[in-house]
Amino acid sequence: MKKPIRSYLLLSSLLPILALSLSACQSQTASKESKSTSDKDFTVATVRWQDWGKDFLKGFVEKAEKKADVSVNWKVYLNSDWADQKAVLMAGGKLPDAFLGSISFSDSDLSVFKNRFIPLESLIDKHMPNLTKIMKKNPNMRAIVTDPDGHIYSLPKREPMSPKVANQLYINQKWLDRLGLQMPKTYEDLVAVSKAFRDKDANGNGNPSDEIPFENGGVDPILTYALPFGTVISPGESGRYWTVNDKKITFTPTADYYKEGIKWVHQQYQEKLIDLEIFTQDSSQAEAKRQNKGDAIVGISAGWTADSLFGPHASEYVPMPPITGPSGKAFVHSDGSGYGRNELLITDQAKDPGKILAFFDQFYTEDATIQTFYGSFDKATKKNEDGTYTVLEAPDGEQDIFAWVNSLRSFGPKYAPDGFNQKVTLPKGAGDGLKLEAQKVVEDAAQEAFPNVMFTQEELNRLSVISVDIMSFIQSKQAHWVTEGNIDKEWDDYLKALDKMGLKEYQSIHQTAYKRYLQSEKK
Repeated sequence: MKKPIRSYLLLSSLLPILALSLSACQSQTASKESKSTSDKDFTVATVRWQDWGKDFLKGFVEKAEKKADVSVNWKVYLNSDWADQKAVLMAGGKLPDAFLGSISFSDSDLSVFKNRFIPLESLIDKHMPNLTKIMKKNPNMRAIVTDPDGHIYSLPKREPMSPKVANQLYINQKWLDRLGLQMPKTYEDLVAVSKAFRDKDANGNGNPSDEIPFENGGVDPILTYALPFGTVISPGESGRYWTVNDKKITFTPTADYYKEGIKWVHQQYQEKLIDLEIFTQDSSQAEAKRQNKGDAIVGISAGWTADSLFGPHASEYVPMPPITGPSGKAFVHSDGSGYGRNELLITDQAKDPGKILAFFDQFYTEDATIQTFYGSFDKATKKNEDGTYTVLEAPDGEQDIFAWVNSLRSFGPKYAPDGFNQKVTLPKGAGDGLKLEAQKVVEDAAQEAFPNVMFTQEELNRLSVISVDIMSFIQSKQAHWVTEGNIDKEWDDYLKALDKMGLKEYQSIHQTAYKRYLQSEKK
């Protein structure tokens, strides 16, 4: 989760004050800590979403320590406390040798505190043969961590079993069957089906006016609904409205296809095919409608899986195939390919960075990746004689939670090469298995996502000034045009207003960062 850029800049200015106020606490605990860690080779801090215990450090991690002949002092923080703890540490407190997991530090953090972390590129070449080999074979792994200044300050990852499509549309199959309707394939079909849902008592409860053809769900439901017109979004705040086509990027909210898509959504809003409260309700109110007590009242919505969206009505819903638009082409949001950075940062207080990197180089194997993502062999996973892997069913059925309890999951160094996912068998009825099965109907239409680019400190400073107004204006006009219309009449003035807010600079910053990313791939 990325925090707003401004909050980090403000935080950095307050850190010295926080350090003074809390220095007494640090001095009282320092002696105790030194006694408990004196027999350890180095200290690694990591952050967990919840207090799931420390089983994630057993099994593979213990064996990796033994194999490397090191003893690691693990400091585990909870995400709920981490902002305050981080402020104290970075204000001048004693730092651990390394921080593990991108949950610990965002790009904005790293930009502010860069002087507290050391460059790693020469150390990687010397102490990490596994990662060095991976970077040569897959340039994305180097590009994702190459800072604008040319250095590498963190280790990368490529997650296994990462869905290509995070948010996808689901439709009530029970309603289709009751009304004798076929699955929609085109945007005209979608309108016809939605009108039938609206008018023909689709849920069969005798009330023909309680159905909502399309309800809020997922990220940016309006652009998801307008997908037949090409309004794809990318993961992450910085790249959300950027689309990539043949190495060229386009800012969607200023494109003609965006205008046509919003115009079409307005027509459906007027026809009450979209929840009229879509812009005024909060997420809990939308969820209450999707998971209505009694009969299902929602026809279509977007999200991760049917059970996460519709709760008790999940069995009525199926993934909806991609819908073709006026061009005859179908579009689906892409969630990238599981690449990430900031998975290990080494501080300027580390006494032996090479030893730390050598230890974590063990994490860049296939055996390590499956275990650090789902859990250790024989506890949560199994390696088969033919070299494939099986993810074991969770004892309590909570597949996702079981993985978080027993592994680093989405955080820390790991690498799933091309073809790796085909070697893994998952429980099909829950967790990642359920999601990956659901996305099969749409994954071929997924568009290339804008990559997770890096910005310079100067670029971040400028984005913090101009992006808030630009994004707020875009979202405000989107809501206005969907509910009130007039996009054709107001379009030119809209573009002029964006220019006055600094749109050209905003676009230039992203284009420059994207160009740097492509150049880093070639190194």
